[in-house]
Amino acid sequence: MQNAAQFWDKVAEKYARSPIADMDSYTTTLERTRSYLSPDDNILEIGCGTGSTALLLAGNVGQITASDLSANMTRIGSEKAQAQGISNVKFVAAELFDSAVENGPYDCVLAFNLLHLLQDTPAALERINGLLKPGGRFISKTVCQPGSRAPLKFRLIKMILPLMQWIGKAPYVNFMEIAELEGMISDGGFKIIETGNYPASPPSRYIVARKI
Repeated sequence: MQNAAQFWDKVAEKYARSPIADMDSYTTTLERTRSYLSPDDNILEIGCGTGSTALLLAGNVGQITASDLSANMTRIGSEKAQAQGISNVKFVAAELFDSAVENGPYDCVLAFNLLHLLQDTPAALERINGLLKPGGRFISKTVCQPGSRAPLKFRLIKMILPLMQWIGKAPYVNFMEIAELEGMISDGGFKIIETGNYPASPPSRYIVARKI
């Protein structure tokens, strides 16, 4: 099996070309996130991929550090920023625990479609808390376990996932229950102030939390 950085480096070009599967849910996520941002905010996005979200939010904040463990992802993001003339988004190839993301403390940390890909979510949440200013915001969206009425496609994915991971065609994934995820965030020193599912099935849990 390959490590996470190797996997995402390999799929970066295809990922960049892939259309957003649910544009309505993505638009809702952006709108809700913008409502918590201010023009002078210093933002960190972890797991930024090729930077689409960071670049769309750039006009609402002062500065964004867009980080991803994949150097190919951040390279594509930097190229997109240059092509769009966006100068307040800095792309860095770094993991959450690397010193390259310590240009804070931050007003807000973003983690979209990331927490279910981490092997130690509680440790990641502790690190995120430490990177935030007092009262700073943590905004995330995470694919969660749909429960007993999981769509057939989701059940099939879970069945074949171990094999796909073994041959290097899928990353590590931990589909948590919503209550489990929210419990981890609360235990990580945050107060949850907004939640929603965008989309509803399988639930992609949108959570806004404030550092206590």
